Amino acid sequence: MGDDKQKQDYMATVLGTTNGVISLNLQAAPNNPEATRLALKTILERKGRILDVSTNSLQILRQRTDDLESQRLLTQLIEVRTQLSNLTFKKPEDIKNPEIYRQQINEVTEKAKEIENKIGRRSAEFRSLSQPITLEGIQKLIPADAALVEIVRYRPFNPKAPENQRFGIPRYAVYILYPNGDIKAKDLGEAKPIDDKLIYFRDNLADAETPIPQLQKSARQLDETLMQPIRQLLGNTKTILLSPDAALNLIPFEALVDENNQYLVENYHITYLTSGRDLLRLKDKFASQQSPLIVADPFYGKAGEKVALTRSIDLSEFTFPGLPGTEEEAKAIKNILPQATVLTGSQATENAVKQVKKPNILHIATHGFFKPESNLSERNPGERNPGERNSPLQGERNVVENPLLRSGLVLAGVTIGQSAGDDGVLTALETTNLNLVGTKLVVLSACDTGKGDIKIGQGVYGLRRALVIAGSESQLISLWKVSDDATKDLMVAYYGRLQKGEGRSEALRQIQLGMLKGEKQKHPFYWASFIPSGDATSMQFD
Repeated sequence: MGDDKQKQDYMATVLGTTNGVISLNLQAAPNNPEATRLALKTILERKGRILDVSTNSLQILRQRTDDLESQRLLTQLIEVRTQLSNLTFKKPEDIKNPEIYRQQINEVTEKAKEIENKIGRRSAEFRSLSQPITLEGIQKLIPADAALVEIVRYRPFNPKAPENQRFGIPRYAVYILYPNGDIKAKDLGEAKPIDDKLIYFRDNLADAETPIPQLQKSARQLDETLMQPIRQLLGNTKTILLSPDAALNLIPFEALVDENNQYLVENYHITYLTSGRDLLRLKDKFASQQSPLIVADPFYGKAGEKVALTRSIDLSEFTFPGLPGTEEEAKAIKNILPQATVLTGSQATENAVKQVKKPNILHIATHGFFKPESNLSERNPGERNPGERNSPLQGERNVVENPLLRSGLVLAGVTIGQSAGDDGVLTALETTNLNLVGTKLVVLSACDTGKGDIKIGQGVYGLRRALVIAGSESQLISLWKVSDDATKDLMVAYYGRLQKGEGRSEALRQIQLGMLKGEKQKHPFYWASFIPSGDATSMQFD
């Protein structure tokens, strides 16, 4: 129960025992199968738990169409989150008194927390007794040729050390669960050297100008400490359901380079999960109610017009240049999916997206953004490659606390500062209210849609999380600022393969392999920018 912050505070109370049980296994009893089972069971019970609870709470109330109080709470939640998003992106000239403005934000924030708390309590009344998490229940859902790879960041616990020194320096570990119930576990070493290599690898990946030998060297260095030990445990298993932790959520493992100088995409089939427990949620299938919806090439306002967005009282100026590739992308996908509804130009509005009711597919091609709390890990946040699907929130430090307000999509008529209604910026917070229970696939064909604030053990707070809470089965999301042109080609090819019955992850992998063989887009900047998350199987088009 409670709002997200209270849920985080609660999960923090069990962090010590989570660290303790992993340490017991890896440090004290590495060869004890019971200790290994206990550690993995604890990870599966606790990792990504907040996302699970938030998703379930909303789904339970959405299904209670007969209960007026539940529907009233949902309506209030939508209103207050829209209000909060609109206030966050208010024009500076409309803020007459910064003190009053700050007070308004605080009041609406408190109101939102209050409603979230009521929703938690209300859904708890209707919630059937939650099923206990068992290793057997999860292993049954792993495909016969696959393995669940659960990476976890933990702090080793030493009960013999002085009380204030019992928890050591953070480390990474991996647990692998096979469909037959076998479990393998391994400590991967201190987290900091891995994270340092990861930042360098990401910086190289996100710039199309990085020489390929330099990029491959950084990919190999990270692979050696991170994936090579995991491959040794995997043996001949090539299909991986991968649940990373912490900063590892922000890289495409497919672009790592193995000891034979091959990218992992060449030999491995990877699908991303927040936690292995996602498999339990994904086994419940819901019907979609609308044909696919494609939202692309929004008309942002006058061509090249500068729009000022504010985050709290920090100001920046942003322009939203048109994205010709998104218009072509929409037309080409419509040819593949003739039943799809296409909204472009002035019809590609925030309100149109908010009205969706369980579309079979939701495809949005526009400018996306994520503004980190700090740009420390990004060397040149202001630089971008020509023709990108640009992220508007770059530059100085942002003071908006809620990460779901620092991530979103820019849509038609981005007339920032309306006091009521929609402002053209669909934040991740507002996205959580979409009704996507029954939506098989959401594709966010934009910049940075897979990024967000990292909460150790609880995944990424951004659009990716919002789409899961909204109920979608699978997501295709980007990890950096993507090229307009290359993205159009990738998306059109992706839908062509899906239509032929390929799996949602495998279709992307085949396109990546094709790009890798070509001359023009063989740099991982182009082919590794999108990752598949959620259900990997093929889908029905209806």
